[in-house]
Formats: sequence, C-alpha cells, structure tokens
Amino acid sequence: MPELPEVETVRRGLAPVMEGARFIEVEARRGDLRWPLPKDFVERIEGATVSGLGRRAKYLLADLSSGEVLLMHLGMSGSFHVLNGGDAMPGNYYHARGKLAAHDHVVFHMSNGATVTFNDPRRFGCMKLVARDRLEDEPLLRALGPEPLGNAFDAAMLAQACRGKKTPLKAALLDQRVVAGLGNIYVCEALHRARLSPRRRAATIASRSGAPNDHAQRLVEGIRHVLNDAIKAGGSSLRDHRLTDGALGMFQHNFRVYDRAGERCVTPGCKGTIKRIVQSGRSTFFCPVCQK
Repeated sequence: MPELPEVETVRRGLAPVMEGARFIEVEARRGDLRWPLPKDFVERIEGATVSGLGRRAKYLLADLSSGEVLLMHLGMSGSFHVLNGGDAMPGNYYHARGKLAAHDHVVFHMSNGATVTFNDPRRFGCMKLVARDRLEDEPLLRALGPEPLGNAFDAAMLAQACRGKKTPLKAALLDQRVVAGLGNIYVCEALHRARLSPRRRAATIASRSGAPNDHAQRLVEGIRHVLNDAIKAGGSSLRDHRLTDGALGMFQHNFRVYDRAGERCVTPGCKGTIKRIVQSGRSTFFCPVCQK
C-alpha cells in the first residue's frame, strides 16, 4: 500500500492540473470501489472548482468550491494518470497501460484540458465527499496522529505518544494514531537511520513522565529525513506505485534495510548483516549490530 511519500508524490503531480481548474465532466465508470461512491457523486462534483489539493496522512483532499472536500485514497493498487490536452504528461507509461483501461474507474475532465484518470485493479481505493466544516469529524481522519513532516511533530510529541507503551517500537510507529502516514517500508528505514531496534519497547524513547530522550530525538530526525528523501526520489515503486506521468519512483534503490535480508549493513564501520524477522504478521528488516 502506498505510504506518505508515494501519496505526497501523487499530490504534487496532480496539483498543477487540478488546482484552480473546474470539473467539466466526471465519469464514474465503476462505483464499487472499497466502498460505493457517494450518492449523486457525479452531480455533486461537476461544475465545482478545485481551490486546493492537500494531503492528510495517506489521503488526498481536494477542496471544492461547492463547500465539500473530495477525499481520495489509493488503496492497494490505485494510481492517478494525467493526460494534458490529449497527450500524456512527460513519459509514455499511460499509453502502455491501455490494455488495463477496464480498471479506469473514475475519470475527471478538467476545464484546463487535462484528463485525470483513477485506475485501481484491486478496487481497494476510495472516494468520498465530506462537508468542509465536518472534516474534523470524518471517521477516516479524526483519529489520525500528527503529520510527521509538520511543524508540530517533534521528539516531545512522539515521546508522549509512546509513554508507557509495552509494544515494540516498530508497532507503535505503524499505529496511525501515534504518527500519521508511516507504513512498513519507512518505519524500517527510519529505525535504521536512528540506530534503534524495531524490537525495543516503545516506552524506552521516553522517561516515566513522558519526556523525550536521545532515542526520541534521533527517531524524529530519522523519520523526517527518510520521508523527505523518498519524496525527492518520487517514492518507492515496488508493485503498483507510479507517478502521475506514469514514471516509476526511485527510492527503492536507496533502501538501507528494507528487502535487503542477508546483505551487508551500509552504516559506515558496521560489519552487521541485515536480518528479516516477522512482527505482527509483517516483515521487519534491520541490522542487529548497529540497531539497539
């Protein structure tokens, strides 16, 4: 499933063609995504202008002139593709996908001539319309923790969230109530950068009172750095993630631990070998030598 860097990459690809543009025509070719499309979906969107395109955790949020917000999630295999004036954006991947047109479930025709297509073979993605003044009460969003790239996210906040937790540190970071948008890949990578074991108790990054220690500071820095690096690289394309022009993300070539079991640790001076273990049914990759 796409994580924060992949969703942010998609947002940055869609923003130039969606922000300030009006929905001229909306095609809802298949409404049974993860949940059925909202009632009168097409009628409620057509004619509206996108005043802004934001992101909350792994969700895309299109602010509409109608007073509603179009909330979108990529699910397991969803992707957006942009054609500008009938031609694909730089790259020719969209045309290569023509044989998968049966999975083009929602198509937005914008007033600037761009066509934005949502393709989702597994149909775990979703689209939902929410009143702007009710957005904070939206069930999909209200329990989410802080944005890891936001100004409010710091060592003190993370330490308080992990205070007293007996769960492994990796499990705590995957909890969207603790920090929003992180998934298996970037938690593994951030823990390696922070030199912290995924098996250590989450509470060990805080004092009994919840004050942050050096572990918390290193972890926050590791999270921020790996997310920013991944966004710059266009995210990680392991299976389904593609940029809006069809190009692949490249961060998978920069993994330090993820999917590198049996390979040498890249930490300078470390002679460890990357190990794979299973935690809560998920693969965890880490270096048992330099991650303590």
